[in-house]
Amino acid sequence: MSSNDFSPGLEGVIAVETEIAEPDREGGQLRYRGIDIVDLVGRYPYENVWGLLVDDDLHSAMPEPEPYEPARLTGNAPSDLQAETARFSAVWKLGKLNEISDEQAREDLGRISAQMMGIVARSARIADGHTDEIPADVVAAGKTAAEKFLLQWRGVADPKAAKAIDTYWICTAEHGLNASTFAARITASTGADCGAALSAAVGALSGPLHGGAPAYVKPMLEEVAAMGDPAKWVSDTLDSGKRIMGFGHRIYRAEDPRSRLLKETARELGSPQIEIAEELEAAALAELERRKPDRPLKTNVEYYSAVVLDIAEVPPPLAPAMFACSRVAGWSAHILEQKRTGKLFRPSARYVGPGARSLQEV
Repeated sequence: MSSNDFSPGLEGVIAVETEIAEPDREGGQLRYRGIDIVDLVGRYPYENVWGLLVDDDLHSAMPEPEPYEPARLTGNAPSDLQAETARFSAVWKLGKLNEISDEQAREDLGRISAQMMGIVARSARIADGHTDEIPADVVAAGKTAAEKFLLQWRGVADPKAAKAIDTYWICTAEHGLNASTFAARITASTGADCGAALSAAVGALSGPLHGGAPAYVKPMLEEVAAMGDPAKWVSDTLDSGKRIMGFGHRIYRAEDPRSRLLKETARELGSPQIEIAEELEAAALAELERRKPDRPLKTNVEYYSAVVLDIAEVPPPLAPAMFACSRVAGWSAHILEQKRTGKLFRPSARYVGPGARSLQEV
């Protein structure tokens, strides 16, 4: 690409080379450091997938969280998470990435990742109207990160809910250079500390065009169930110029492999929404293909993410923060990879404003 070429949103521009994840555009597969996610779900818990992505080692794992008291949480989990993640920089006196070793950066990322789950759980508990905290020994009794999350949130860890969350976290732990990962890498490229880089990623993820889409799927399914006619709902929605959330992806031409896994999990765990979700999916795919035969618009991860998270009774407003919990693995891996490049991101901009003019002309 020449210096005169312009790609809005940098679409199609290769900005980094990475060894972390490989989405297969045509084949509908997703591999973490060469391992298909199909081989991970149900065999390893999320914390070991964190180790695979960050350390290239499934026997490694995200560390256990250390005792930590957050500032005053509001119950708005995405905002609480972003604020607290940035706060670690000062509370833990984190070193700048260009001044510390790779080993120290890995330690910092592990400490923060472990805390991010707890911050979301504690914020969700406040949103549920609770003012008390679950005792540390109760939380520590959880065998996996997903169980500990549920214990810190609700004081109990239902096995179905834990499996739903663990599967969701693994499926969404990493997906290449998306907006939030790019934000993390840009921040890391300046030499900022790990707290700043992860906080920047959380901020980017909070937007509905990236991490917030699953929050819109459950209300959509409820509308379809109330109408009782998925095909008509799809047609009416598209006729009015609205999007059907959960379909189409910038990467995959085939079905999103994460969607397949999450659908299987929803069936296995007996989701009460699986029937209406499959009916709406069939109607949407048929109508989208009819209207846009040259543009593949298949089911993406957001659609069945919402169905699986509903098994764990995760309210839609909590969906972006749940996504952030999963993505700390990918973000951490990318921050380390960016640190090792030592290269600052500095893209160019093409000026298209007015030419030179006097103050009187303004």
